[in-house]
Amino acid sequence: MLKAEKKVLGELTKCYSLAHVVDEGVDYLVCAAEKTDPCYMFDFDGNLVKKLWDGPGGVMTLEQFPSDEFILMATWKFYGPNDSASAKIVYYTKEGDELKCNVLCDLPFVHRFGIIKRNDTNYLVACTLKSAHAFKNDWTCPGRIWVAELPKDIKQFNQDNQLELTPLVSGLYRNHGFTKGHEDGYDYAIVGSDQGVMKVVPPVDKDGEWTVETLLEIQASDMLYEDFDGDGEKELLVMSPFHGDTLEVYHLKDGKYEKVYTHPEKLPFLHAIYACEIDGKKYGIIGNREGDRVLFAIYYDKDKKDYAIDLLDEGAGPANAMFYKDGDKNMVMAANRETNEIAIYELKGE
Repeated sequence: MLKAEKKVLGELTKCYSLAHVVDEGVDYLVCAAEKTDPCYMFDFDGNLVKKLWDGPGGVMTLEQFPSDEFILMATWKFYGPNDSASAKIVYYTKEGDELKCNVLCDLPFVHRFGIIKRNDTNYLVACTLKSAHAFKNDWTCPGRIWVAELPKDIKQFNQDNQLELTPLVSGLYRNHGFTKGHEDGYDYAIVGSDQGVMKVVPPVDKDGEWTVETLLEIQASDMLYEDFDGDGEKELLVMSPFHGDTLEVYHLKDGKYEKVYTHPEKLPFLHAIYACEIDGKKYGIIGNREGDRVLFAIYYDKDKKDYAIDLLDEGAGPANAMFYKDGDKNMVMAANRETNEIAIYELKGE
């Protein structure tokens, strides 16, 4: 059983996105805000190192660009489903002690993105929650999966010379879920929407075709794609529907995914989700933003032949959580949006 020792690092209004970054060989933790609030960097001891920027916020995703210099990519001005027509992907570069913001591409309603690699080529996969709207809570214009090849140096791009994206999949309503994985020497992305869970694989060579496989046809808010039970095949752990209250696990049998577990309690506004491995066992780190607002670890118990839960925290309301290693310590960072609390948890076996 896992237990968590919690340390609160600071307060950030509607804290949301998280990243583990490396700058000049030193590891840091970064947390940015959903609304018009700053982005902060902490060391692994939990000390505030510096404020990276003041705003404008709307940061749904943070990811470090693979480079010899420090380049941090972020979504920008995504303030929620009803206020994100001006959203874009930007990147920050160092100029002395300051960070300079540069536009990579305008992409209205961009929510998640990630860099995946195949045969020494980096690709951007970006997902738009929807494409447009005419009124509040208008979901009539579905989102897309967008892709692009990334050069080794992205500093050529700016507001006037933007990275050109290609739409890969259209017609995805509430295109919210995103995670990445690696197999057979290449990376892939897993995308979740009302149309189901899709596996997106980059081409073998630059002139080749992307492949998209629908793994599961349910309304997926977010998901993990990991071998939780250790049988050599990946399971799908899925939150549903969009910002929903149901947590389920699907197991591959005879080429199709079948449901093998449903969490016995409803978990309103499921949102935080991250996969990790501790002492050879796969875990999903899960959190929800309403009700008891819990953070917990879910894993497959081989003795009971069922999934089990270890409660890590309650009452905080995490929007996102991220696992990282600090030496031999197993750590989770959480953006506890509902309490404006940035926290880290050391996970220890009992």
